[in-house]
Amino acid sequence: MPDVFPLDAPALARAPWTAPFRALADPGAAGLVRHLRSLSGPRPAQTWRRTCVALADAAGARAALAETVRILAEDAPLCSEHHGPSVHRPYADENGDEFAHHEHYLVHDDHTDLARGIVWAAALTVPDVVPHLAVLAPRALGGGRTPCGEPPAGHEPRRTVWVVGAEAVPDAAPVSGPAPLAECLKVAGAAVNALGAADGPAGLEALTGLRGRIGHRGLRKQIDAALRTAGQRLGLTPDQAAERGVPAHGLGPDGSTARALGAHTARLAVEDAATVRITFTGPDGRASRTAPVAVRDGFAAELAELKALAKEVRGTLANERRRVEGLLSAGRTWTFGEWRAHYRDHPVTGAVVRGLIWEFQGTDGVWRALAPGAIPEEPAHVRLWHPVRATVDEVRAWREHVTAAGVRQPFKQAFREVYLLTPAEEGTGTYSNRFAGHIVQYDRLYALIRERGWQANYLGPFDGGDGEARGEFAGGRWRACCFHDRAGAGHAATDQVRFERRDGRHWREASLAEVPPAVFSEAMRDVDLFVSVTSIAADPEWADRGDERHRGYWHEHAFGELTATAEVRRAALERVLPRTKIADRCTLDGRFLVVRGGLRTYRIHLGSANVLMEPDGAYLCIVRGRPGGRVLLPFEDERLSLILSKAFLLAADGEITDPSVRSQITR
Repeated sequence: MPDVFPLDAPALARAPWTAPFRALADPGAAGLVRHLRSLSGPRPAQTWRRTCVALADAAGARAALAETVRILAEDAPLCSEHHGPSVHRPYADENGDEFAHHEHYLVHDDHTDLARGIVWAAALTVPDVVPHLAVLAPRALGGGRTPCGEPPAGHEPRRTVWVVGAEAVPDAAPVSGPAPLAECLKVAGAAVNALGAADGPAGLEALTGLRGRIGHRGLRKQIDAALRTAGQRLGLTPDQAAERGVPAHGLGPDGSTARALGAHTARLAVEDAATVRITFTGPDGRASRTAPVAVRDGFAAELAELKALAKEVRGTLANERRRVEGLLSAGRTWTFGEWRAHYRDHPVTGAVVRGLIWEFQGTDGVWRALAPGAIPEEPAHVRLWHPVRATVDEVRAWREHVTAAGVRQPFKQAFREVYLLTPAEEGTGTYSNRFAGHIVQYDRLYALIRERGWQANYLGPFDGGDGEARGEFAGGRWRACCFHDRAGAGHAATDQVRFERRDGRHWREASLAEVPPAVFSEAMRDVDLFVSVTSIAADPEWADRGDERHRGYWHEHAFGELTATAEVRRAALERVLPRTKIADRCTLDGRFLVVRGGLRTYRIHLGSANVLMEPDGAYLCIVRGRPGGRVLLPFEDERLSLILSKAFLLAADGEITDPSVRSQITR
């Protein structure tokens, strides 16, 4: 690539994203491009930034920078059929045979430093570039399949053997069409870090949204660093930066926005902690959830924009449920003014927090918990209520209130499991064996670990050594480590849980007695969830097809003692069952929900949801039950829903038509 004008290189000349720079007539453009290419790290030094701004202004390149970032964020990616592969090295199969690989990519591997420099230059010189950077960051991570763009002028199709997935395409027919979008971490990292340097709160909002959407471990670390940078520049702690960065999406204080679409009015509203809905009201005042024909035909673009906004709001709402739930271990307090501005009155976050129990500290210094939606006079401070700080009677009273009032909390709070340090754990000192020795389905375990925001090394089927899952709590001040190892094909065995405390940039092992009760309870709750959901004992079909080596474990735990999660499930059933139409056929007996059907009596285990039949205790394999009408549960729990659906099915066992189930009952 000549130094006189770097964009003369053929590969760059064909790339659409370089067109705005190739159109620059100012002779200073070459010097600017050379400077942009010199950026070799994710965050440039201050001298590089000052020089960049001066060169961009001298070359009149601000518009070109803005357009280049827009192209990278929005336009069709480059196609290896039209622009060549993204890397110089040839692709090879498992036998070492080289082949051409059909792929799409944003930037060639040789030009990532230049693209990174352009992203930063745009952030430093273009005021409204934040929305495009927010789109570019996840897009540059790759994934998914994208359509081929238009080939450059004069392009000659290459005649070679291409491989798409596992199929070889003959050289007589060059490949076109959808292909995977390749990862470009340098550009993704540049976009994230540039958002952290953006002036005003817009960059903070974009980073907060990205943190909830991006699971890539390396990029999440860069997002956290960028959030700290943005927060420090605005004089905020990381926690304050996270809550102030929640986008409002242009919604009003009531969580809604309305738009006139001809004779109809479209209203988008956050209805509760899990629902965002668009409704259409016609001239006659009638409302409908379906877009009228006049709106679909006459305002297609506006309707698409409104649906895209609804999708964004749903994403923010889901992120806020996770973030606010994470505050249960943080022990944070707010002044009433802070809490009111950033929680109760926020158009999105407010839908989450208004269904929760909060504690308010009065002028007398006493903390008092109040029902969802209630506010005392002139409270000084606010904190999120956690049952680990409450008495048994207080927890019972809150559970009764939530159930009687028909409150569906955004996550378990009144019915939240509590895990306290046991004498055995006081004896072991630095580790807990409470959930050790369970046989779990490994792929499900790994997926659930990642879903809950923990990090873990993946153990392949032939990998030796231990697996370690790590989850951070209390705003990153504490970390729980859950150990496990492979236990045959597709399975793993759980082991110890240990805790570490952050010490600067390092982690130091801590004794269990040092761990704050809320942190310990929240971490052990996650581990209990990992075990109870992925244990082979929770698989109703395992007894018929499982590994003989683990059959003893299955029989012991499929109907064993209840965990804290199952105990909470029992407490919920005590309050929900009397409101159902099968109440007279159901009783709770220790670990089981006993259901009296017309043909037999059944015992459904409250932990695994497995079923035994009386009088002989025979196992009944049922994968799914029957919907029982609208049963309002105080929290979302798939296993609780499954238990209830099985109860409704078995209470009317004479109506069962599935031959595989009926034959087990009548044999």
